[in-house]
Parts: sequence; structure tokens; C-alpha cells
Amino acid sequence: MSDGPAARIVAAAQQASEVTDAQGRRLGLRRMGALDKLRLFKAVGPVLAQNAPYLGMAMLACSVTDIDGVPVPVATSEAQVEALVGRLGDAGISAIAQALQPAAIEAADAGN
Repeated sequence: MSDGPAARIVAAAQQASEVTDAQGRRLGLRRMGALDKLRLFKAVGPVLAQNAPYLGMAMLACSVTDIDGVPVPVATSEAQVEALVGRLGDAGISAIAQALQPAAIEAADAGN
């Protein structure tokens, strides 16, 4: 396998990062890959997978791997996605969106 520029870009995009929200919480993040997105579509169901604003926010929330060092389980249902969004609130979602800005744009486009 090549270790060229494309491979380095993909590896960097998949690396975990951390952001602190306005409430002072440290949020561990990772960019969602194709399989992660497919599983999210399955979790939210066919109707919500077509709702771009819902899906965009869900993708941001599901990019969280931990909150203050406590692991966040992968959401596997609509209820779990909504619970995570509720837990993160506006402060968490805003911080994630800023940290993953290119991914946020991609998430908004995913439902189209």
C-alpha cells in the first residue's frame, strides 16, 4: 500500500481529536467513515436519513468518542442519537461543528 499524500490525508482525517465546549467539557472526536455513516443511517431509519438537518446534527453528535474521558457508546437507535444530542446540547454541538467544519458541511449534504 502506498504511503503517498492521499494515504496521509485519509489517515489524518481519521485520527481522533479533542475539543473543549463552552461548558468546559472535553469532547473526544473522530471523523465518521463510510461504515459509521451507513450504521447511522440504519440507526435513524429511512425517513430521518432523508432529513438533512436531523442527519447533520446526528452525524456531529455521533462523532463524539468520549466526554471528559468517559467513553460514549456508538448510537444504534434513534433514541440513542437523540439522547446524545440532548446530552451535548447547543454548547457541545457547536464546538463539534467548529472542530469538524468540513465534516459538518459533508453531513448537511449527505441527505441530498
